[in-house]
Amino acid sequence: MKTDLNRRRWLYGGVAAVAAGAGVGGAWMKHDANAANAGGNVNASDPTFWSRSFVRPEGGELKLADFRGKPLLVNFWATWCPPCVEELPMVDRFFHDHAASGWQVIGLAIDQPTSVRKFLEKTPVSFPVGLAGLEGTELVKQLGNTTGGLPFTLMLMADGKVAAQKMGKLGPADLDAWRRA
Repeated sequence: MKTDLNRRRWLYGGVAAVAAGAGVGGAWMKHDANAANAGGNVNASDPTFWSRSFVRPEGGELKLADFRGKPLLVNFWATWCPPCVEELPMVDRFFHDHAASGWQVIGLAIDQPTSVRKFLEKTPVSFPVGLAGLEGTELVKQLGNTTGGLPFTLMLMADGKVAAQKMGKLGPADLDAWRRA
């Protein structure tokens, strides 16, 4: 009889622990979903977004305000990120193919300046690149990529609204669909 009482206590204790864990897990998932839906506190149509500037690998400054008013593809990348490196030639082709029709492209490297400079010497791109460093990691999170993963690309319309975004490697179909949007 004492063994049955101990078993019941263990059973009730186990059920209570599972229920408590499920409640905490549910609350955590709801919190994460709300944070993801909020998209952070930066909006590309917000003037604080456009007031940012980044040092360029070759010197000088990349000012986001200079790109305001036309469609803009913003690609966050790093030299240590294989999918980032794989998609850069395609992003560069997109820039070449659509610059005449008003499309702009910038790359924001979330990486060490020396690594970016060495990489771009070997694999140059024709679109402007800024050194975003840790500020870039925070920026991608604020723009809706709460995990901070790379590559991360967004398409901004001329009015600054985010028309599309993708965390992960871009494909030609992504760029075609975004261009037509």
